[in-house]
Amino acid sequence: QVQLVESGGGLVQAGGSLRISCVGSGLAVSSYAMAWFRQAPGMEREFVARAYRDYDSTDYADSVNGRFTISRDNAKNTVYLQMDRLKPEDAATYFCAAQNRPFGSRFSTEYHVWGQGTQVTVSS
Repeated sequence: QVQLVESGGGLVQAGGSLRISCVGSGLAVSSYAMAWFRQAPGMEREFVARAYRDYDSTDYADSVNGRFTISRDNAKNTVYLQMDRLKPEDAATYFCAAQNRPFGSRFSTEYHVWGQGTQVTVSS
């Protein structure tokens, strides 16, 4: 069974840091473009960051660029999202997604493998 499992969410104060993880099961994350999306209550799911499959390149939403870092550890079959200088507006459920194309996408509809999400709460 192909699945992604996120972990590491929690409560953090504004200005703090948190690292969330996404472990692949039944798939090798090195063979996929990987992305993080987030969804706050009552809001649309939005793109956060992606890591290309074949290139050591990344892409970020403007709202997190310079504060968040996506990375992958292929030996651990894991993708990370390091979140620094967190803001209350970063609070959401964060989802990991995989796409078997080189560049991935900023559009959630183009991903076919998703995790169950991990919740991040930021107190002001």
